[in-house]
Amino acid sequence: MKIEYNYLPHEFADSAAIFKDWGKLISSSEFTLGPFVTDFEERFAAYIGGKHCISTNNGTDALILSLKSLGIGSGDEIITVTNTFYATVGAIVAVGATPVLIDSDDRFQINPDLIEQNLTSKTRAVLPVHWGGGSPNMTKISEICERHNLFIIEDACMGIGASIDNRSAGTFGHVNAFSMHPLKSLNVMGDGGMVITNDDKLASWMRKFRNHGMIDRDHIEFWGVNMRLQPIQAIVASHALDRLENSLSIRRKNANLLDQGLSYLNKKGDVQIPERLSGYKETYALYMALFESRDNLKKYLEHNDIEVKIHYPIPIHKQKAAQSGCRFNQNELTNSEIQAEKLLTLPVHQFITTKNVEYMLDKILLFYG
Repeated sequence: MKIEYNYLPHEFADSAAIFKDWGKLISSSEFTLGPFVTDFEERFAAYIGGKHCISTNNGTDALILSLKSLGIGSGDEIITVTNTFYATVGAIVAVGATPVLIDSDDRFQINPDLIEQNLTSKTRAVLPVHWGGGSPNMTKISEICERHNLFIIEDACMGIGASIDNRSAGTFGHVNAFSMHPLKSLNVMGDGGMVITNDDKLASWMRKFRNHGMIDRDHIEFWGVNMRLQPIQAIVASHALDRLENSLSIRRKNANLLDQGLSYLNKKGDVQIPERLSGYKETYALYMALFESRDNLKKYLEHNDIEVKIHYPIPIHKQKAAQSGCRFNQNELTNSEIQAEKLLTLPVHQFITTKNVEYMLDKILLFYG
């Protein structure tokens, strides 16, 4: 039995409805922004529960646009977590600010207990990541940021469909970034991103900046850049939004089966499953747990035709790029380093069947004897 990690060939196996709408796009010649992009933005804002959606070319642009909209730049410090994808930290560097890297908790999320001890007079914002489709303690982070008059910018790139007490990920911050990279719960045929905000002025500024600073065809208000989502991808995203809840439902069912099947090894100490908090709904963009003898287990599973991944074997603070331009205390990042050594991501996508899950569990149990 072969269990594939990449599910995209299955997801786009029948694209007739997408091709039909692409035909409408071609007939309309609305190839830059236009009604197809506006329709998706309105639908996504309604799904998330935000007032404004400003779509972008990718999730990295969404992070950069979010930071720039708040005037963050040179001399500012932004606190974020070290176990994340490069784009989180790279976006901070791209606007000229300094990333301050702190440790994760046992749920692989930013540890809010470490935020205040890393504050300085230069701190402007906290950038929490909804890592793997789970969510950090946004209530505690919000309280800290309100107390210290700091912005919150959520990296909810993996959090589309996640919620805390029925409040969507990406609605706790002042401006919040999302991604539609193929790895994400809502994905397109390539790249795409969005920013959600309830602030009218910020939304107006971002719409102009992502389109060269243009007011209309003949006038620009300020110098911007091209961060526009392509209409061809907006159409794919709209179709993906139609099936998103069903996909997430299957992912959650598969994740629950894995949690149950690994519970014995969790008690035994061979596997560490992150705590599933009451009121927290995850997307399972990544199903992650800590496994003893991780590298040998990975080889064993791959030998048995089970594709697995590591997200990621080298945390940000140990990357060459982070040795200049980032601030962190090497001695306060032990949790992230342990997770980098033991974390394994199992396939849990919507095309995984119950038999597939049982096969994975059988092989993992056999590996640990």
